[in-house]
Amino acid sequence: MKNKFIAILLTCLIAPFAASGQAPAEKPNLLAGTAKTDMTPTTEPVHDPMYARCLILDLDGQRYAFVSVDLPGMAGEHIAPVCREKYGIDHLMICASHNHSAPFRFSKTDYSAFYDEKVIECVKAASADLFEATICAGRKSFPQLGFIRLIVRDDGHAREAWFHDANHSYLNRERIPYGPVDDEVGVLKISDREGRPRVIVMNYACHADAVCDNYEISADYPGAAAKRVEEAFDNRVNCLFVNGAAGNVAPLFTVPRRTGPDDPLRTDYTQMDKMGEILAHETVKVARAISPQRMETSIKYVESALSFTGRFDESQHFDVRVATILINDNILLAVNSGELFTQLSIDWKKKIQAEVAHPLYFGYTWVGGRSPGYVPDIRGAALGGFGADQNERIIEVGAGEQIMNRHYENYFRLTGLMRQETGPSGFTRGPRWRIELTQ
Repeated sequence: MKNKFIAILLTCLIAPFAASGQAPAEKPNLLAGTAKTDMTPTTEPVHDPMYARCLILDLDGQRYAFVSVDLPGMAGEHIAPVCREKYGIDHLMICASHNHSAPFRFSKTDYSAFYDEKVIECVKAASADLFEATICAGRKSFPQLGFIRLIVRDDGHAREAWFHDANHSYLNRERIPYGPVDDEVGVLKISDREGRPRVIVMNYACHADAVCDNYEISADYPGAAAKRVEEAFDNRVNCLFVNGAAGNVAPLFTVPRRTGPDDPLRTDYTQMDKMGEILAHETVKVARAISPQRMETSIKYVESALSFTGRFDESQHFDVRVATILINDNILLAVNSGELFTQLSIDWKKKIQAEVAHPLYFGYTWVGGRSPGYVPDIRGAALGGFGADQNERIIEVGAGEQIMNRHYENYFRLTGLMRQETGPSGFTRGPRWRIELTQ
């Protein structure tokens, strides 16, 4: 009788894993760590704080660190060696929200060293308390929060939303949803062994300039959204915002700009908060609906270096680093710096989603090298406008497609399907056949 009871108990424990095709694991093989550090300069006017939030994934001794920062951009050449030596970080990725209300817009003080210290502090804290973890992903489309800010005019070329004419208002105050845009929020959820969420990664493509030229510090809508996601989980999670291909996407919630610090116009933050609230609401819905399909985690990682010249000045050189990461064979992260136009991620997702369930594009993310700045798709380069053809330091036409194609190629290398040597050749003759015609 005792043996029969044990057999029934084992069946109940094993059945859920058998149904998913996975063997039961006693515990997760993934370790994770997280931390949140205030990186707001205390010498500037502040509306809301800026943060660095870190996620560390440690699998079989390989450590991957993602650090989201409420900054316009950030390079890690001074940070990566410190994090490697002191905290064992093999792969550092710094994900900038591309915030336009950081001090660089209104202050002459260089805070670069201060920001470096804060990111290192955040990585240190995240690496100090690792926990057994699982990871899962989801994504969801919903009505767009941004619009294509390069609007095609009567001559067939595009001009910026801040260039108004007889047919188009300044900053698109009617909130016309020019598109197409990538209207999808992607979500990663990292939970502890007991299934409690500890980290939410929120991936959405839109410029972080709902407010701009406000002459005080703000983390803009990404900060508002991250704060609300954390509150939805009783502040027991850290929410990392990672921007996508937002090079030509502006918020539909954009508010009027001030002309200077003495302008009596007061910045209206209610629209910024509303945009963050909507994005957070959709993110939380996805996060609560997903759960890990297995306890064990697999991570495959590859980096590539691409070289480009300038579009107008071929003597210019662009060194673009990309990282492609495959997690659990169904989550694909395409990671690189630069402000890619949104059509590039739309096209990439259409192709790759036939192969993998959850493709996420991480833009504005340093993995090495220097940011190439704006990277338009080929049609965007032809239409022109800000980021497409308005200055000499524009990357060569077609670079965006090459970057995304490298991520596409890397996926097949990570799966092992892309052979590294020539494949089998020759053929074997089969039996002959013919069709008999009968009357």
